[in-house]
Amino acid sequence: MKRLAACKKSYNGVLLRNRIKKTMPIVYLGIGSNLGDRQKNINDAITSLKKNHIRILKCSTIIETEPVGSPSGQGKFLNGVLKIRTWLSPHELLYLLKRLERRLGRTKTAPNGPRIIDLDILLYDHLKLQTPQLTLPHPLMFQRDFVMRPLNEIEPQLTKESCHACC
Repeated sequence: MKRLAACKKSYNGVLLRNRIKKTMPIVYLGIGSNLGDRQKNINDAITSLKKNHIRILKCSTIIETEPVGSPSGQGKFLNGVLKIRTWLSPHELLYLLKRLERRLGRTKTAPNGPRIIDLDILLYDHLKLQTPQLTLPHPLMFQRDFVMRPLNEIEPQLTKESCHACC
């Protein structure tokens, strides 16, 4: 019960209401890779998410894009967006994503450097959150075509205006 009370306090009751109603929050994740066998890295990440009780509802087309804001000389990225459901809180999900990235071989290099896999929480239900570890909606998602194109493919109604109105 303490955990649910903490969720209510931290997230304005969104998680508590979802758990009482027995509905899992809808979350959108960005997924990308620009090292090694990029498609295999993405497939492995999706498999790992499923093994960790993440329910994948939709997966966008995977698109190839140039690196954005990255050190020069990097290879192109494969990027996509996943629509998922999970019982994990935003911070629990973030912890899981970072753990999966490490398991799949991601190591910290230069900021925006090349990576085997990149998993980002873009939107978490209708939650607006700002902590030292996590900001929701993702603060740069609306500026990134490699996020918005796949997101609009699977959820055309999600726009910057609609997200800011509800979040």
